[in-house]
Amino acid sequence: MTVLIAGAGVAGLVTALTLVEAGHTVRVIDRASGFGADTCSWYSGAMLSPWIEAATQEEIVKRRGLPAIEWWAERASVKRMGSLVVAPGRDTAELTRFARRTEAFEWLDGEDIATLEPDLAGRFSKALFFADEGHLDPREAMVSLMARLAAQGVTIEYETDLSGEIASFGGTVVDCRGMGAKADLADLRGVRGEMLVVKTHDVALSRPVRLLHPRFPCYIVPRGDGRFMVGATQVESERRGPITAQGTVDLLNALYALHPAFAEAEVLETGADLRPAFPDNLPRLVQDGRVIHANGLFRHGFLLSPALAEDVAGLLADQTVEFLHETDRQRASA
Repeated sequence: MTVLIAGAGVAGLVTALTLVEAGHTVRVIDRASGFGADTCSWYSGAMLSPWIEAATQEEIVKRRGLPAIEWWAERASVKRMGSLVVAPGRDTAELTRFARRTEAFEWLDGEDIATLEPDLAGRFSKALFFADEGHLDPREAMVSLMARLAAQGVTIEYETDLSGEIASFGGTVVDCRGMGAKADLADLRGVRGEMLVVKTHDVALSRPVRLLHPRFPCYIVPRGDGRFMVGATQVESERRGPITAQGTVDLLNALYALHPAFAEAEVLETGADLRPAFPDNLPRLVQDGRVIHANGLFRHGFLLSPALAEDVAGLLADQTVEFLHETDRQRASA
């Protein structure tokens, strides 16, 4: 089967590679001029943290997200250093509440934290350590996917009229356009997220650190060479545009709360984009004739895209799949 993939973000590229590996022929098209800031995945944290997500998300996020660590490890460079969750001293009770909602972690005391992350010595008295989690550099990971597709003879057709190509293509289309598909998916909404990239050699971290702060909750992901991605605000807004002053202040305050030495960090980059989400914040497949909409990854793009792509492949093979929207599931069973 020849399949047209519309959208070259993480959902589109993971789906394309999954289908190629399953024996399909694919075309990948995108409206952007190339891989860069116009791609939503450009601003991703790319944390493979199913156990941390279990504390605030539905069970399916953890269950379907767990295999993503191995999926990515076979196709890109995954740093498997685990994840750390900390809270300011006055908020350590929040760590206990967080721990009750998840598993696969160990409690650390101040000495353990200093052993794991020496630059956090004396900063926190307790932490949760999720040893089995990992993280990626999203931009390097996307380049790796593109290289693997190119090795299979698949090149991304940029600067393409997606609506026109979808309408004229005679075969199966997998629509991975994210917010670009909003006109076709009535209950799709955008959730705005903002991020910073800073650089400093005054603080070193080996793994993502999630800060449970009552005013400035955030995560800090090391990117190497003194660079850290800091994210991400979560605002129920579909307003596009640069990062706001409030978002900048909140993220910088969170960094300072983690370690005061971040006050001297250089701000290399700021960014903002919309995460496509359905009302339940879970991804879904929606069938519309020969078009399969694969959308709604919310803030789990790298964690859940392999599972969503697996379900696309299963749907093309006439298998029962979990992420198929209930209306389409009922139609298929009838």
